[in-house]
Parts: sequence; structure tokens; C-alpha cells
Amino acid sequence: MAKKKTGNKRLTLLGRSQTRIPAAPSAATLETFANPARRPYWIRFHSADFTSLCPITGQADFAEITIDYVPGARCLETKSLKFYLASYRNERAFNENVTNRILDDLVRACAPQKMTIQAEFAARGGIALTITASHPDAPAR
Repeated sequence: MAKKKTGNKRLTLLGRSQTRIPAAPSAATLETFANPARRPYWIRFHSADFTSLCPITGQADFAEITIDYVPGARCLETKSLKFYLASYRNERAFNENVTNRILDDLVRACAPQKMTIQAEFAARGGIALTITASHPDAPAR
């Protein structure tokens, strides 16, 4: 599980180019800052170069990750999110697990009003896979 840091004075990654990518998501720190607005609004992050590893073959799984959320009292700090997502490069897990773990970690870090993670994994063996996970849990289709 990624560690959580709050408070603007505790932002440790911004302005530090020597910071290294964590070896695993459990070693990553998701930093947050106070939401500067009172009204509900949406924030979108898009990462076009997400990589994790197949738990069976060890081959790379490539994905585009889109994170949409309505912040609560805290917002996710972008650089810490970038390092958190990059920490999956050596992580062996099924795509479904990766997507849901990202959602769980981000919800734990910033307690958003709403959040949706969409992971579009590149085709492997001719089949592409898209996973969408939401908080609060989306109703069954």
C-alpha cells in the first residue's frame, strides 16, 4: 500500500530532480494538498505510458490510465502520482488487480467525493482490455 502524506509543507517530491522512482507501489508516497476551491469540480489525470508485468509470464503490460475525480478536502499532488504510477513497472499483477489497487490507494490518500479509474491495456494476443473502477462503488450494469 502506498504511503499517504498531507499538508503543503510536507510535499517532498516537488522541486527535487534527484528523487528516484519507488521500487514498488508499496514504497511510493502519495502526497496531497488542501483543495483550494469550495465548489465541486472534476480533475483528470492521463498517463499514456503506464507499465506493469504479467504475473505469469513476466511480460510487460502497457496501458493508458485515466483518473477522474471530484476532490474532497485534499487534492492529489501530480509528481507524487507520477512516481506512484511509475512504481508499477516491476510489479507483477493481473490488470484487474492493478486497476483496483490504484483506485484503492488513491481513495485512501485523498478521500475524494467521486473517483473513476479507467485502464486501457494494449492488445496482447489480439485482445485489448479496458477496466473501469469507481468510488463510491458503481451500481451493477
